[in-house]
Amino acid sequence: MKFTDIDYWEEILITITRNKTRSVLTAFGIFWGIFMLVALIGGGNGLQQMMSRNFAGFATNSCFIISQQTSEPYKGFRKGRKWDLENNDVATLRSRISDIEDITPNLFRWGANIVRGDKKGTFVAKGVYPSYDRIEKQTMMYGRFINDVDISEQRKVCTIGTRIYETLFKKGQDPCGQYIRVDGIYYQVVGVCSGVSNINIGGSSEEMVNIPFATMQQAYNMGKTVHIICLTAKHGVTVSSLEPKIQKLIKSNHLISPKDPQAVMVLNMEEMFKMVDSLFTGIRMLVWLVGLGTLLAGAIGVSNIMMVTVRERTVEIGIRRAIGARPREIMQQILSESMVLTSIAGLTGISFAVLILQVAEVGVTASGTVAYFQVSFWTAIGMALLLLSLGLFAGLAPAYRAMSIKPIDAMRDE
Repeated sequence: MKFTDIDYWEEILITITRNKTRSVLTAFGIFWGIFMLVALIGGGNGLQQMMSRNFAGFATNSCFIISQQTSEPYKGFRKGRKWDLENNDVATLRSRISDIEDITPNLFRWGANIVRGDKKGTFVAKGVYPSYDRIEKQTMMYGRFINDVDISEQRKVCTIGTRIYETLFKKGQDPCGQYIRVDGIYYQVVGVCSGVSNINIGGSSEEMVNIPFATMQQAYNMGKTVHIICLTAKHGVTVSSLEPKIQKLIKSNHLISPKDPQAVMVLNMEEMFKMVDSLFTGIRMLVWLVGLGTLLAGAIGVSNIMMVTVRERTVEIGIRRAIGARPREIMQQILSESMVLTSIAGLTGISFAVLILQVAEVGVTASGTVAYFQVSFWTAIGMALLLLSLGLFAGLAPAYRAMSIKPIDAMRDE
């Protein structure tokens, strides 16, 4: 017998379809296993892309410093003292920690009344430096972001979020050069922007009016107060390694106990991103564990049912041996039946999984989120090779059993 003979493969298919019920039961385990594996891998890929887009444009090596009440008394100051970050904290961190790449202070005014003509709304005013764009990337619909000249000249200019634009201006109207009133002070609009990521610091970027930091500090009579300090570490430096230095310098500036664990909160975004990466690594491992476990169970099921089939065909195999069939040919036929059965079931499972993933992708895309719930081409090729290997594995025991059948034993069985 040769693999190139059509009659040989026709005989294999006839043997498989001889007992349809058993063939279906045999194939179902492989079908379900490969379907689960492909569907879980594709679904995991799509979910990871959706999560990653929430972080897109946000500096992964960043942290945010926020002041909180002290939890320990120190040098005559009572426990529970309130304090504020100040401009000199930014200067101290910039000059004393050389591993900081970008550092920028932020101010916030929640519930700011923003008016243009007869249209108004309540949003968030935010004082920023131009470098903030490197921490939370802004997408400009119109105009530009705050620049260094705006800061140095304390210009009364601003950029507005998309939600503010929709509230105050007509659709398609260029707002650049127009004036809006923020808490009674007029500012010229120089741009419309929105954050790329879904991470919001102080509020949604779509509902934020960005004002030059120095201008906002003066307009609201905030003195030297800073609400949040944002910074990024240089390439190759972890934020975790900078955190003790940051804590030490700021506590020293404000007479806070070095052992106070609460007064200076450092929100380490780098650690949060690592947690998300670890989560998806765990999900991928779980997907492969569940999928391969299901496939292995299906292969064992195929092997068991093939063993029953061989036992029922003892007389047939004995007759073939009696008329000159060699053991290698008997083994070859059983292995071929197992591989064909697992391949057909597996490829059907892959096709069905791809169809389900495509439906899921279309549904998610229709909701406005772009994600690809599919497996790569090479993953599919790997699945096909895995199916052939499982077919070979599932057919080994039944093939050896069939090969060991002797004509005299077959006659006794009859």
